[in-house]
Amino acid sequence: MAQKPLKAEYREVPGAAWVVDHAKTSGESAADPFHAVVEPMDGCGVRVPVGVHAAVGGPHDAPTPGDLLCAALAACQDSAVRMVANLLGIELLVLEVRVTASVDVRGTMAMDRTVPVGFQAMTCDVRFETKEGTALELLQKLQVAAEQCCVVQQTLKSPPMVRTTFTHG
Repeated sequence: MAQKPLKAEYREVPGAAWVVDHAKTSGESAADPFHAVVEPMDGCGVRVPVGVHAAVGGPHDAPTPGDLLCAALAACQDSAVRMVANLLGIELLVLEVRVTASVDVRGTMAMDRTVPVGFQAMTCDVRFETKEGTALELLQKLQVAAEQCCVVQQTLKSPPMVRTTFTHG
């Protein structure tokens, strides 16, 4: 149980529970309006190509930022289900999380000020199978707890203030 000593530490020193995640972009050419690369964790060595969706004029030849947002939610919900299942002693046989998001791109293209910029709907579908005979009460606890402790889902439901700074030069 990897969380037990951490919970003890965080009870003793609440400030130790604060974590800062980060990502940064770069690209072969800043003049290319359709492509960039995102590094989801400084120094991790993983670089994900990012493209622009065809619905806004891009070639859609790489995951879009919206795809990455869906991926973040899917990955977080998957991790939450696995962690909670482990804590509850539930044996998962199958787990798949699929996230879809819908947006009216007229907002981002500044065509209609009444259309919001951003996704108007997201769904997170979790499909799982457990060892036969798993108690229904445990499965209900798993579902409630996994949704409650998914950081990305809870962030999307109650978004924090986002501050953007631009630095030239």
